[in-house]
Amino acid sequence: MYAKVENNQIVRANSSLGAFGIPISSTVAEREAQGVYEIIYDNTNLKDSRYYWNGAESMVFANNAVTASYAPATGKDVEDKNAVDEDGNNVLDEDGNQMIIKGLKTIFKEEVKAQAKNLLSSSDWYVIRKAEDAGSTIPADIATYRAAVRTRSNEMETAIDGAADAAAMEVLYTYTNTGTEESPVYTRPLGEWPKL
Repeated sequence: MYAKVENNQIVRANSSLGAFGIPISSTVAEREAQGVYEIIYDNTNLKDSRYYWNGAESMVFANNAVTASYAPATGKDVEDKNAVDEDGNNVLDEDGNQMIIKGLKTIFKEEVKAQAKNLLSSSDWYVIRKAEDAGSTIPADIATYRAAVRTRSNEMETAIDGAADAAAMEVLYTYTNTGTEESPVYTRPLGEWPKL
């Protein structure tokens, strides 16, 4: 990204040098002589948008450089809440039911349920066959795997329910090296799905 500076004020920004009438092959000195500076990003306050609402971006021109930074991020709500309009009135759907804004707990538990469903789907036919044919059986390794997926799903949902705020939710999904530098082992508090 580049910014055009006139009279020590940023007048516009664009990702293309061509938008400023400057050839791509221009040097830094040539660009800056025309008041066009490459934007330097300070991402100190920028956080993972799965868990946070990032603050507004602002740009300043100082010391012959354009720097973009972000206002502090705000954690997303972990609990569901009623949708309200700008006047604080409840927002209803077309059937007159209260509209709900899903919190992180609901969003992530829905993801876990979808992942579990996907993992179980490849072996569902064993269960269907057993239901339709009393003489058939489900192989022990398949039955064990299916039970382990359901158990892990419940454990993950319990961990998600226990997250007090966005930061705690982020920690659940953050991988850290629990091994050594030579033999790294990356794990996350939420755990992993069993393998068949």
